[in-house]
Amino acid sequence: MMVRFLRSGKWELVGMFVLASSVSLLAAVLFWNLMGDYFGHAELKIGVIIIVILVSAAFGYWAAQRFGGRMDILFLAIKQAVNGNYEVRIPENGSNSFVQLYREFNELSKNMEEKMKLLQQLGEEKVLTESASNEAAVLEERKRMARDLHDTVSQQLFAIHMCASSLPKLLEADAARAASVLEQLIEMSNLAQKQMRNFIAQLRPMELEGKTLQEALDKWFPDYCRQNKLQGLLEWRLNDQLSEAKEHQLFLIVQEAMANVVKHAKANNCTLTLSDTERQVVMMLSDDGAGFKADEVRRGSYGLSTMQERAQKLGGAAEIISKLGSGTRVRVTIPKIYRGEQIR
Repeated sequence: MMVRFLRSGKWELVGMFVLASSVSLLAAVLFWNLMGDYFGHAELKIGVIIIVILVSAAFGYWAAQRFGGRMDILFLAIKQAVNGNYEVRIPENGSNSFVQLYREFNELSKNMEEKMKLLQQLGEEKVLTESASNEAAVLEERKRMARDLHDTVSQQLFAIHMCASSLPKLLEADAARAASVLEQLIEMSNLAQKQMRNFIAQLRPMELEGKTLQEALDKWFPDYCRQNKLQGLLEWRLNDQLSEAKEHQLFLIVQEAMANVVKHAKANNCTLTLSDTERQVVMMLSDDGAGFKADEVRRGSYGLSTMQERAQKLGGAAEIISKLGSGTRVRVTIPKIYRGEQIR
């Protein structure tokens, strides 16, 4: 592809050079013949040089505009493809050196569209198959709950036990220190209670069966924010109806992202936005919490790996954007290549 392009482009440039040289020579000869009786030999030479420079500059600018415009068309098409628009095509009109390059790009984009459509179709079928397997889903949820309980409530209860065990002796030795430990016990017990409420809320049946994603989030999101003392704002900007698999994955991603806000962000406000364009569905969750440095977070933290896996099943992607002291944004995009059957 590139060899053919360079060959054709080379001959096009050679042709432009020959044309520019011919026009420059013709203009110089005309100037010499017409002005020979009015100027001296030295002045005629200077005039010829100026004419050659001006004509060459004009042809150079024309050639740059000609090639630059074609490169801009190719650049914009590549940029759209990178952003998930695999339906982009470049018109193959004309006989310039870029036509073959455009044709190759169109073929590549067509193949990518077909492969991505198949990938998303298989992903949606897999999601629906997995969601239908209650036993596997229950086992997965038990593992997740066990891990979360061990990382949060279990450690809190152990700390409470240790503090409570030392409190009687501490009361006899140092009453002021004992009062401080008692305050810590109250704080830790409140935190453990809050975490337990979160787990209980997650165990409540919130399946999407018989509901749309909007109906489920309209009920779940404000309840979850209220239980965790968050000021939450839900912005629904989806125009197209989503397939069952997309709604299922997005709901699970929202739950994971909100759990991370509660566990890590120390935020007071959060905004959940679901929107779409002609090419993709976008979920954005932003908070005003403490934020973090990306290089200080160990791999797999903040649930990014789980969210990425869920998004990748449908050909999408998930990313977390954060800055220390400036909150965190979770952005998930899922292309609309395969719509699936809308079964409700």
